[in-house]
Amino acid sequence: MSYWTEFLTIVVAHALAVASPGPDFALVLRQSLAHGRRVAVWASLGIGSGIAIHVAYCSLGLGLLLRDSPTALNLAKYLGAAYLAWVGVQALRARPREGDLDLSEGDAAPTDGAAWVQGFVVNVLNPKAALFFVSLYTLRVNPATPALLKLGYGAWLVLATMAWFCLVSVLFTQAAVRRRFLRHGHWIDRALGLVFLGFALALLRAKLG
Repeated sequence: MSYWTEFLTIVVAHALAVASPGPDFALVLRQSLAHGRRVAVWASLGIGSGIAIHVAYCSLGLGLLLRDSPTALNLAKYLGAAYLAWVGVQALRARPREGDLDLSEGDAAPTDGAAWVQGFVVNVLNPKAALFFVSLYTLRVNPATPALLKLGYGAWLVLATMAWFCLVSVLFTQAAVRRRFLRHGHWIDRALGLVFLGFALALLRAKLG
């Protein structure tokens, strides 16, 4: 398989994965609707930074440990489930906004750094993301591929992820979209809270099953 074919395979697989609904998308959607574009963009940058961690350990061959070690995989599942459950509970506690739908009302918006950390942690502790990259690099990236090219693959994955979720942030903070959603935004927050709890339970069920 040529390097161009290898790269295009990675691009297509990643595009399909990143566009599918998951914890990352739910987080950016909630931050967009609850706290506005700036917070959502910082969360998006955190998610992209989390991708860099997955790419790094896969490129170094450490991804094989996660694939072949039930203990390491189970630990990742427990940590991921716990964090997603925490995010879900926070969302379920959302209160109605009053007045003119000012995003500053309701729960206090996280700082830029806190939003980045939340995006980073949600992505890094997502076992499905870890398994996706382990599988992708194990099955589609030739061990003989030069390190510089692997670095280029990783840079693409990080930047493409950031770009996608920044786009989501922009779309869901447009004035028309905001007016449509924020009038009942606390219900959307609570629904997303249930989504996060559902992700957490799915991880635990996969472990216990």
